[in-house]
Amino acid sequence: MGMGEPLFNYDNVIKSIHILRDRKGLDFPTDGITISTTGPLPQMKKLREEHLKIQLTLSLHATNQHVRDYIMPHMKGYDINEVVQSVLSYSERHNRSVTIAYLLIPGVNDRANDVKQLGRWFRDKNVLINLLQYNETDCKAVRRPNKQELVAFRDKLNKVGLTVKIRESRGGNIKAACGQLVSRLNNRNMSAPKKKGASELDTGSSNNAGSSSRLKPSKRRYVNNKSKNGKKGSSHK
Repeated sequence: MGMGEPLFNYDNVIKSIHILRDRKGLDFPTDGITISTTGPLPQMKKLREEHLKIQLTLSLHATNQHVRDYIMPHMKGYDINEVVQSVLSYSERHNRSVTIAYLLIPGVNDRANDVKQLGRWFRDKNVLINLLQYNETDCKAVRRPNKQELVAFRDKLNKVGLTVKIRESRGGNIKAACGQLVSRLNNRNMSAPKKKGASELDTGSSNNAGSSSRLKPSKRRYVNNKSKNGKKGSSHK
């Protein structure tokens, strides 16, 4: 897990897992290996047929197509319901619990309808919801939820029958928490003078849940990720 989508590098990821767990190699316990993915469907279907006994985490972060497309624009074209079904299919085939990562963004994905949809998808399934707290960056358009908001949302999910864990974030005081370092790099590149002929760096990339430097909760309670120059940013889980 980390920067980049592992399943876009599918063959090398699978090869690495085989090397890590080989008894003549590192003999790494398979249960200690987790793939964290945003859920590209062709690769998810391939992964379902592998016999690796690894842990799987899906970075979901939304409950409808519109919001997910804005938070994670590089995942446009992948139907959110099919993505959810692909991770549930993996769980059922391998009889393993899967984790759903959900980054709480106040005013964006914390509505009553979000709670209901998560309940419809994951109630009575072998699923753990990992509730994540947005790490503050120089982007002021996105607000970090406070602990009370996290607990309140967790309690609502518990009431609809879901198992939820609030994941503690580390490194925020030194700008090393998820999403902070890349945001700092992007700001540096935006302020630096451009060299003639140099390729432009897409400054929309961030690792909190997507293009966090572009997220702006609107009056309609979803997000807008258009940059000042009109281009759409990239994102990650």
